[in-house]
Amino acid sequence: MKKLFYSIALSVLVAAGSSCKKVDNYAAPNVTLKGTVTDAGNGKSLQTEQGSGTRIKLLEISWSSNPTPFYISSYQDGTYQNTKLFAGKNVISAEGAFVPLVQVDNSGKTIVDKSQTVDVKDVTTVNFAVEPFLRIEWVGDPVLNADGTITTSFKITRGTADPNFQQDVSDLAVFVNSNNYVGNNNYDNRYTPKLSGGDATASVGKTISLTTLGGALPGKRSYFIRVGARISYGLNYYNYTDVKEVKVP
Repeated sequence: MKKLFYSIALSVLVAAGSSCKKVDNYAAPNVTLKGTVTDAGNGKSLQTEQGSGTRIKLLEISWSSNPTPFYISSYQDGTYQNTKLFAGKNVISAEGAFVPLVQVDNSGKTIVDKSQTVDVKDVTTVNFAVEPFLRIEWVGDPVLNADGTITTSFKITRGTADPNFQQDVSDLAVFVNSNNYVGNNNYDNRYTPKLSGGDATASVGKTISLTTLGGALPGKRSYFIRVGARISYGLNYYNYTDVKEVKVP
């Protein structure tokens, strides 16, 4: 009797295992979504932080009217790409240090909606042109001084004329690091000069020059530099220049 019971139980388990294998028969996600977030004022890609700056928000409405958001982080040059998505209709927008593409009033009513509804399939490109809170431009290249320090000159202007997004500049910095993934999330504070409060706000519209801290930088290596500044709004994301390399002999 025990042998019979064991045989029946084993048969049930085998059958259950076979039926479970039949459930997972969907193809792996293989759709690509890519694009660039650009500054609407000058057409340049909007510089950001790798992994923690601009992000692309997807709401897949193919199967639900109230989908859970899915996010894709941008690379620091303002481009983004995900090659492992399922095909479907998505409402897509971008979030970062720029005038929000989707805005709501105090009652929760949507008053601005510049999102894009897109059938994402095969290889789909979706670009966004935005108004950055701040526009930061190099004034010449960083200069290696005789004493082994580096001086950087730049200019900060408003990237939007909308007064609702022209808050004070809370802080700015010339971020310095030994690799090109440099920004507020990855820098060497021994060399990085900063301005904050009134000094940061007063910098808008002027050419500013800042010199690295800590005396002479150790030689025989490259240093990667970019300027970042932010206003007191939302998640306080930074706007950035692109990255410059300075070789110290």
